[in-house]
Amino acid sequence: MIKVNVFDETSELKSVVLGVANNMGPTPSIEQAYDPKSKEHIQNGTFPKEADLIHEMDQFATVLEKHGVKVYRPEVLENTNQIFARDIGFVIEGKFISPLILKAREKEKQGIQYILDQVALKNVVVVEGEVRIEGGDVMPWNDHIFVGYSEEEDFSKYKVSRTNRAGVEFLKAHFPHKIVKSFELVKSDEVARDNALHLDCCFQPVGKNQAIIYQGGFKNSKDYDYLVNYFGRENIIDITQEEMYEMNSNLFSISPNVIVSERGFTRINGILRSKGFIVEEVKYSETSKMEGLLRCSTLPLIRK
Repeated sequence: MIKVNVFDETSELKSVVLGVANNMGPTPSIEQAYDPKSKEHIQNGTFPKEADLIHEMDQFATVLEKHGVKVYRPEVLENTNQIFARDIGFVIEGKFISPLILKAREKEKQGIQYILDQVALKNVVVVEGEVRIEGGDVMPWNDHIFVGYSEEEDFSKYKVSRTNRAGVEFLKAHFPHKIVKSFELVKSDEVARDNALHLDCCFQPVGKNQAIIYQGGFKNSKDYDYLVNYFGRENIIDITQEEMYEMNSNLFSISPNVIVSERGFTRINGILRSKGFIVEEVKYSETSKMEGLLRCSTLPLIRK
């Protein structure tokens, strides 16, 4: 059995699901794309090739295993993009949440069913009804759960709005002892630089009390102010719109002092090293073309 356990974003990682890029099928059409960055690369003829994505993900797996992490991979499904494991499930405390996601992506859950079968049934929470929520929008952080979401006006308007008000209320109901702090995100179906697809595309805690933030990803400036006050101005690493677009906040922590980052993020990697972090660099720039990066492709099961 797998006894899932995740209380924050950075405690020592013991086991994780890392997505797979095998058998993705052909390049999607513009209509099939889930996000504006993918659309951009489909239009430009620069959509990533399966072989390059497989290589990037295998590199990431090697780094995780080097640090003693048990890495699970989804069972490969035919003609299915299974890279972004974060969206199809997430763990808070001792519960595995199985969310309702985009209809076109429901099939992806089949790939991790063999893992879910190893979690005690009483510890699996299946989302139903009007609740919409994806793991990229949900960040357990000690006494808080940070959540990115869209109010109904944006949720009904944008394909890239993935978590709704009902999703926020769901978390409040299931984790009443937590402070569930929700942030409305800026959305665009057409312009990637104006779109915070998930909370982890514009915000990420690192270490024990620091955070990477793109202020422009938040619809309300008071939400950015809340995070600055919470972490402390001296503990905030602000990133630019271009760095957000390249996914500089979508890093992944193996422990409070070890962070996996894209090797092209020279400024952020330099700042992190200057703060005492060990930065494991991998090439992940092809994966980035689909508006997701390192955090998006992982589903942590157990943190110490």
